[in-house]
Amino acid sequence: MRRARVVYQGAIHDVTPLDGKLRLASGRLINEEAVQWLPPFEPQTAFALGLNYADHASELAFNAPTEPLVFLKGPNTFVGHNGATERPDDVTFMHYECELAVVIGKVARNVKKEEAYEYIAGYTITNDYAFRDYLENYYRPNLRVKNRDYCTPIGPWFVDAEDIPDPMNLTLRTYVNGEVTQEGTTANMIFGIPELIEYLSSFMTLSVGDVILTGTPKGTVNVAVGDEVVTEIEGLGSLKNTITRELKSE
Repeated sequence: MRRARVVYQGAIHDVTPLDGKLRLASGRLINEEAVQWLPPFEPQTAFALGLNYADHASELAFNAPTEPLVFLKGPNTFVGHNGATERPDDVTFMHYECELAVVIGKVARNVKKEEAYEYIAGYTITNDYAFRDYLENYYRPNLRVKNRDYCTPIGPWFVDAEDIPDPMNLTLRTYVNGEVTQEGTTANMIFGIPELIEYLSSFMTLSVGDVILTGTPKGTVNVAVGDEVVTEIEGLGSLKNTITRELKSE
């Protein structure tokens, strides 16, 4: 099942897709253009993976890591489908990152990888923008690289885990202004979903609503103000985002 969260006529609604429209809980059908899209669930702790695809590490001239490179993202970073992400005026290199997001569905502690899928509620798409000018070390990206406001579009749909039989074999693509610029498959992750859940839960408790952003394949290129960026993952849909100029406080 696919579902999303939207704002319609001043209220937040849970919706499902039907015949190219959105179906409210009341059964009423509305056009997608009539709503503001929110993240499809309320993210709790967000874990992001660095260099989790060998081809991406290679294009950045880094060796593949021998242990997951994990950093945290705050709730301020998320924005829904059709949202905007600001490009700071002083940045010379800002790039998208199409990523499969794994949403935890029940409390997990010391989970073995063979049982990891039992703890997943579902999946969605993220576009985890990076502001490379601020990068000091790929192994430890600082806050300005990955924790700026609205730098991580997420959605549009939350797709139940049971509807994605093999999340480790999904095609990912990114389009910039309609042109394919990135293509890969989740099969090329260095650390797969079961291994990531086992690793994280070995030293901390994962809670309902926690989300793991599993990394991106090669093909990340610079984007500019005005660009429309669409990230899509097989079985999950397409997530659209627009790059806007940074608004300065008066």
